[in-house]
Amino acid sequence: MKRMKPITRDLVLFVAISAFVFIFALACGGPFVARAAIPGENLAQSQQAQSAVFQGTVLRNGERFSLRTSSGQIFQLDDSEHVQPYEDKNVRITGTLNTSAKLIHVIRIELV
Repeated sequence: MKRMKPITRDLVLFVAISAFVFIFALACGGPFVARAAIPGENLAQSQQAQSAVFQGTVLRNGERFSLRTSSGQIFQLDDSEHVQPYEDKNVRITGTLNTSAKLIHVIRIELV
C-alpha cells in the first residue's frame, strides 16, 4: 500500500503541471490555439483585397510612377514597366488598393 502513494503523488503532480502548461498556452495564444477574431480586422483586409477602378493622370517620380486623381489624391503604382507607356496620359486603372501605403497594385490599365 505504501508503493501506491508515490505513484499517486506523481500522477497528481503530472496532471497539475499539464493543466498549468495548457492554461499558459491558452493565455499566450500559442501556435496550436486559434486566435479570436478582432472586430474590423478582417474587414480592413477584405477591403484592401477587392479590386477597384481608379482614374487620373500617370506621373513619373524618378523610377517610380504614381496616379494623380481629379480630386488631387496621389497613389503610387507598383508596375512601372506596365505603366511607363502611359506617362502624362489620362488613364483608367483597375487594381487593388493598399490604403496604408497608398499603393495601387495594377491589374489593368487603359487610356480614357
